[in-house]
Amino acid sequence: MSGLPSPFPGFRLAPLAPAVLLSLLMLAMPAAPQSTVAPGASPSGSSASRPKTASQTKTAKKKPAKRKPAHRMSRAARVARTARIKKAFVASKELQPMAQQLDTMRTPQAYAGVAAYARSHTGEAAAAAYLALGHAYLLDKRYAEAESALAQARHDDGELADYADFLAAQASHEAGDDPAAETILHGFADRYSESVFVDRTPELEANVLLAMSKLTAARQVVAAAEGTDAADRPGFQLVEGELEQALGLQQAAETTFKQLLIGQPLSPEAQTARARLTQMGAEATLTVADLRSLGDAFYNAGRYVEASEQYRVLALEPGLDAYTRNGFTVSEAACQLKLKRLTATEARALPDTADENGARRLDLLMELARGRDDTAGQKQIVSEMETRFPRSPWLADALFSSGNMYLLKRDYATAIQYYSDLAARFPGDKNAAAAHWRAGWLSYRMGLYADAARLFDEQIRLYPGATETVSALYWRGRLYETQDHNPSLAAANYRTILRVYQHYFYAQLARQRLAALGAAPSAPEPQLDRIQPLPEPQLVDNFPEDSPHLAKARLLANAGLNEYVAQEIKADPNSSSWSALAEAQIYSSYGETYRAVRALKRALPNAASASIPSIPLDYWRILFPHAWWDTIQAESARNNLNPYLVASLIRQESEFDPSAISYANAYGLMQLLPSVGRKMAHEEGIASFQTFQLLDPAMNIRLGTRYLRQMLDRFGGVEEYALPAYNAGDNRVAEWQAAGPYSGIDEFVESIPFTQTRDYVQAILRNEETYKAIDDFARAHGGAATAASR
Repeated sequence: MSGLPSPFPGFRLAPLAPAVLLSLLMLAMPAAPQSTVAPGASPSGSSASRPKTASQTKTAKKKPAKRKPAHRMSRAARVARTARIKKAFVASKELQPMAQQLDTMRTPQAYAGVAAYARSHTGEAAAAAYLALGHAYLLDKRYAEAESALAQARHDDGELADYADFLAAQASHEAGDDPAAETILHGFADRYSESVFVDRTPELEANVLLAMSKLTAARQVVAAAEGTDAADRPGFQLVEGELEQALGLQQAAETTFKQLLIGQPLSPEAQTARARLTQMGAEATLTVADLRSLGDAFYNAGRYVEASEQYRVLALEPGLDAYTRNGFTVSEAACQLKLKRLTATEARALPDTADENGARRLDLLMELARGRDDTAGQKQIVSEMETRFPRSPWLADALFSSGNMYLLKRDYATAIQYYSDLAARFPGDKNAAAAHWRAGWLSYRMGLYADAARLFDEQIRLYPGATETVSALYWRGRLYETQDHNPSLAAANYRTILRVYQHYFYAQLARQRLAALGAAPSAPEPQLDRIQPLPEPQLVDNFPEDSPHLAKARLLANAGLNEYVAQEIKADPNSSSWSALAEAQIYSSYGETYRAVRALKRALPNAASASIPSIPLDYWRILFPHAWWDTIQAESARNNLNPYLVASLIRQESEFDPSAISYANAYGLMQLLPSVGRKMAHEEGIASFQTFQLLDPAMNIRLGTRYLRQMLDRFGGVEEYALPAYNAGDNRVAEWQAAGPYSGIDEFVESIPFTQTRDYVQAILRNEETYKAIDDFARAHGGAATAASR
């Protein structure tokens, strides 16, 4: 790292390239594994590990058992506290739109509006406004102004006093006024035992005391927090190590920094710990296995630049056995492939060994051959892998990738060969169920109905819980109808779909097929009984009247402190059955529909399998919102569209986020490209159209519905053609149509070769029906048809 001492001779951490150094200053990306490094590809190399140092051999610090929660308020105290917070909420309600605008935009006008409100109000309303200002100044790193505003917020010791105190201490510390920060923080947990900041206060106070060189006091703060949830935070662990270093406890500091680095490698604090270890010359305390774990963590998180640097330097370390060194070399090459920097010459130069490193080398060469459309080279490499490495997981990856290659080339026979080989050799592989399904589906497309029936039956038997099994159930039912002439077995499959996958795309098709079959009875089929719906969630749509945390979360929205809403709700120990709805309703209250949708999607990932009555209607209303419903209805009517179709498309495109801008530069609710927006605006007679206008919901819906109408007209009004055209382009849809013939529109949809587009089409068609089902249920139970009409 630039500016740090030279690494310890003979054993060093990866030097950091400028791009990597910049990344250390940013928040860590969420771990989203894309490909796990297989065993042996970059092995632990335990035989090459250095002898353990004293700091390694000492027992890891023992943490006492987790402390019991602080004493809870009595019910009478909770009721009284909740009543006071609700009163503060009412008093500051008019602040909410201004505070929300300030949190979102932080323009001079937004600051001025909230400041004017604060000056013209008193009590809780003024305190909330000053808190909103202080929070915004803190985000903008205007620390002196933050201190001033938060001092005003703290003046009356109101219902958000813990927020005012903690944020004020944070602002004072950042401004270098640590004595002021310590004055606020001292005794914080005693004053606010129920605060969400109790677990964050020890690390901030320890940092403040450390900056003031009050090491004994800082040590007392750290010791008091051991065994609490605060001690699990990476920030706490970092300041603990820095305190130990300041106290001259070098071995303890090394151990703490190492535990943080290895235990939470993707956190920004871990990277600071890494820098501290380098400064201390303590690299020898890290084994090859430790450093390999860092490279693997970066790789699995998609941070390929950092992983590449780590593997590259490790491969140069002295004393490694050949297997370990080759593993690091091949892993570094895999990073370069992900970064699109690896050349065939470089891949061929990798060690050609008879182990997992050699298998991975061939997998990299196969991917490069696929990338340049070298079918002869790809086939030769896979054949070599099957001969030399018949049980390697890298062969499984190569087989799946090869199947996908020939699927896109419409060489279905070759794709079936690779998919079937994968499913037979590696039935437990992460891609086995998908490969097995694709072999069956492509057999169906080729008219090999006996093979398809066998593969569909195997899919249902072997992978009853796989995502693809609903498709196998439907298409096996179609074969029962068309090839076996057995309507009873077909009906059994269709009814299983309706029982288990109530709101899936294939549930719609199953209902249509059952209607066509009439009163056909279902034949008993034991293997279908193994397919069971997921347990229905236990949810409530009412909230406790005596929850201070819920009342406080609503008050936070008035002050624009949105980032703390979910944390505040979850601080209620009894919130598990209602926290997601409460959080979503708060977001909806100030117009952030997309945040509400995402909150409930996270809480209810399997809603598509649940019946409408099994989930309270308020949840469905947020999962399938009617935001901008008047505009949607008006523009749908003007373009002869079903408003449920438009709402479903918006839900899929942007989750109702009007400010969404995609990686492909698509804008707004209906995700229109600027070129499409300009064309539609011209046709609408809108003069001087500018791209930013696509972020206006009314304009976006106006132009988006016009474009959707044109796609429908282009394809004869068939939604199953118009939707993929909207997503992937009308030229591609024309190509896919030409790849037929198809026995029906269901076959066309399943044959869309782009997984993202196929899922997109199925989701919109599914959601269109779900919107209608929700409204039908509401009408049948005496409710309004839409949330907008209530």
